[in-house]
Amino acid sequence: MNTQLNIGGLIIPVPIIQGGMGVGISMSGLASAVANQGGVGVISAAGLGLVHRNKALNYLEANMEGLRTEIRKAKEKTQGVIGVNVMMAMTNFADLVRTSIAEKADVIFSGAGLPMDLPKYLTPDSVTKLVPIVSSGRAAKILCDKWKTLFDYLPDAIVVEGPKAGGHLGFKNNQIDDANHSLEELVPQVADAVKPFEDKYNQGIPVIAAGGIYTGHDIYKIMKKGAKGVQMGTRFVTSEECDASPGFKQAYIDATEADIEIIQSPVGMPGRAVHNSFIDKVKAGLKTPLKCPFHCIRTCDVSSSPYCIVTALYNAYKGNMNSGYAFAGTNAYLATKITTVKEIFTELMDEFQSAISSTEEKEQ
Repeated sequence: MNTQLNIGGLIIPVPIIQGGMGVGISMSGLASAVANQGGVGVISAAGLGLVHRNKALNYLEANMEGLRTEIRKAKEKTQGVIGVNVMMAMTNFADLVRTSIAEKADVIFSGAGLPMDLPKYLTPDSVTKLVPIVSSGRAAKILCDKWKTLFDYLPDAIVVEGPKAGGHLGFKNNQIDDANHSLEELVPQVADAVKPFEDKYNQGIPVIAAGGIYTGHDIYKIMKKGAKGVQMGTRFVTSEECDASPGFKQAYIDATEADIEIIQSPVGMPGRAVHNSFIDKVKAGLKTPLKCPFHCIRTCDVSSSPYCIVTALYNAYKGNMNSGYAFAGTNAYLATKITTVKEIFTELMDEFQSAISSTEEKEQ
């Protein structure tokens, strides 16, 4: 791969960002391994209060302490670029952002809602770059306008996540299979939306494409559409370094294309996951939370929720798939074995170069 990614002056040798995956799927183990290959390794801030339980702290306090621990562990393992994914929908969003900045995370990625006030958390000595996640050109424009007006700050990059992504999706159910909302359509729209800001303020705002990207050929095709880099989550799950349990990874390896389905999450958004018996029980109405012990997501209402999502995802992280499920991108079924992050990068780069070569041959 012969192109660098520049995020606010931070030079990333290989334009691959590993998507943040919670609960516990992308922590310091996976993030540092990706960073060591020249990409951006990303720690998911979601649910770390369960992974790093501490009897002296409540869940939200344990969440902050867990994030602090994971950032420090990652930085001990790599000199590369380490980011954190903090969802807007989390009730302790502000605390997790402040923790990330205080621990000098290189980048904060933030989606699951538009992070309109993210720059206000920056401190005079902060080094952290800010990258919002959007699902339309309109959202990108609104966000750039707001940030520039309120904080005199423009995004250091923008991730546009299409409907083939894993986990929670920023689309309505009827948009997920609509070609007008495909990543190939969205990337040029977001690039067009940010260009006036780039030109007016003489600042690059690279567009990073996410959702359903699995091969080096995929990377090449989406970069031809105007993306300066890509975000990939699903591809890294079946690596040795991924922080998930072997049972979670096996769910990907065992999955067929038909097993990758859209579910309705308790947080009020559609999500993509690997079908299993737990999801069947939810559909049959056999799962009901008795109470909400965590209050982790603003949009989650225990009175109407079929189950506690953070508990289900934590169970899956541990490999207890009877009491949880694996979020996954549309191409998760392509995984056939456990490999290493280094092998994945080598394969992606080889495929990317192959795509360049075959295009050049056709043009000659």
